[in-house]
Amino acid sequence: MAATLTQLSPVNATSLCIYILIFSQVAAGITCKPGPTYGAILRTFTTSPACRESFEHDTVVTYSQLKTMLATGDIQLFDVRSPAEFEDGHIPTAVNIPLDNLEGSLKLSPEEFEQMFEVKAPGKSDTNIVFQCKSGNRSAKALDIACLLGFNRARHYKGGYIEWIEREEKSL
Repeated sequence: MAATLTQLSPVNATSLCIYILIFSQVAAGITCKPGPTYGAILRTFTTSPACRESFEHDTVVTYSQLKTMLATGDIQLFDVRSPAEFEDGHIPTAVNIPLDNLEGSLKLSPEEFEQMFEVKAPGKSDTNIVFQCKSGNRSAKALDIACLLGFNRARHYKGGYIEWIEREEKSL
């Protein structure tokens, strides 16, 4: 009989998380058919905070990290909300690519991307690619799409525009 994650001891659950993370890192270099990424599966089914935090450490950008990246100009920030949401307000320097258009946009040639969005096309090995949305849900999906396309070092701003506005208003 197979045990569920909640039935495993903390040690076994941690070991399972480590195996999943190692497997996902190995599998990241393998081209596969579109489907859920290991990160998406891990976020969906894990109940272990330690496992979830170890995965998020590499994929999530915090508010303070985002502020630093914006201040230094070392960021390719993509807002995956709708154009209407983007028009209502957005993080400075963000480029609007709605989630429904993201996969096709990331498949464009660098020249086509630059012509369409008027910014340099992201490279698959770039470490400064950040996706953001309103609250972190769509940006997590954007991250999964990007990873499936080979942008394995991309990250997302989990707090989203909601956290951005709240924190910016407090700092005034």
